Amino acid sequence: MRLSSRLPQGFEPNALSAALARLRAEGRDILDLTASNPTRCGFRYPEAEIRAALSGPAVLAYDPDPQGSRAAREAIAAHHGCGLRPEDLLLTASTSEGYGLLFKLLGDPGDEVLVPSPSYPLFDWLARLEGLTARAVPSYFHDRWHLDLGALEAAAGPRTRAIVVVNPNNPTGHFLSKTEWAGLTDLCARRGLALLVDEVFADYALEAPADRLPTALADASPPCPVFLLSGLSKVAALPQVKLGWIAVRGPGAAGHLEALAFLADQYLSVSAPVQAAASTLLALAPAIRQQVQARLRINLAALDAALAHHLHLTRLPVEGGWSVLLRRPAVDADEACTLRLLEETATLAHPGSFFDLPGDGHLVLSLLTPEQTFHDGLLRIFPCL
Repeated sequence: MRLSSRLPQGFEPNALSAALARLRAEGRDILDLTASNPTRCGFRYPEAEIRAALSGPAVLAYDPDPQGSRAAREAIAAHHGCGLRPEDLLLTASTSEGYGLLFKLLGDPGDEVLVPSPSYPLFDWLARLEGLTARAVPSYFHDRWHLDLGALEAAAGPRTRAIVVVNPNNPTGHFLSKTEWAGLTDLCARRGLALLVDEVFADYALEAPADRLPTALADASPPCPVFLLSGLSKVAALPQVKLGWIAVRGPGAAGHLEALAFLADQYLSVSAPVQAAASTLLALAPAIRQQVQARLRINLAALDAALAHHLHLTRLPVEGGWSVLLRRPAVDADEACTLRLLEETATLAHPGSFFDLPGDGHLVLSLLTPEQTFHDGLLRIFPCL
């Protein structure tokens, strides 16, 4: 039987994943500097309150609404502020599902979306699974990361349907500037494109510049259709409860929401328990985020202290998010470097090439990593870089 051409040609692990699995099978104790699952990073969760919220009487009722329960949407609108209304929102089981719905909404097979790079590689497959192409458009670094608005305009062709941006970016941490936002929305309005803005990390500003755009929702009347994505995975550090959302603004918003609701009605994938619990989980979220924010700052300070003793290594600014880009002498390719570090020091880091960083000479580390693991991992890898 022939499988869809939208799938990979094979499912073999890449060299880094294969080496990691082999070393773990051999019993090696691996220090993981790529941790992205907050539930395994030692944070204190209000377990009793979370369990109670997910086990109330409302979880036994099935009252499907394609946009999601109004009570949950009211809580999400209150979380965001900026004049967002429950009517502007549609709930999804995850931001990944949100992308799938938006790509169905906006494109036909063979169409494309533009994604500034570096960026998270998941976009390639989310687009491909809907029959679209995610076309990377390089950003550039000069003191900080910048979108190349001219390159985005040049890349927009007759089959381009949308531009996808992450604010702040993963892994660069780049927040959109207000000037970039004005340029993006103008470009999309002139070329008839939608603008998809992923803001899952928006609550985690670190070294954010004064001109940053804290949220796309700050623009109450954008000149183009804007679809903002977020979810509890980062907002409340609860990836396991599976609740995301799409906020819709700009020209044609009511019609776009109606069409999204039609698409969502074919799946009704958001569970009743998480919708019933949403308001409580969002109320608990600030205390959890405070722990995450403290961890990010502590690890960033530890990295700076370590870099002071290794002058051949530097880091790029971290405007926001959970990652930091470590710059090293490019004596070998990024993937070869991470394989060497894994074999020689039993420490796992991401190669910059995983995120389409230009050239070689970058490692991507997670600031979410438990503090002692992060400290020990730096001690292991720095002498080898």
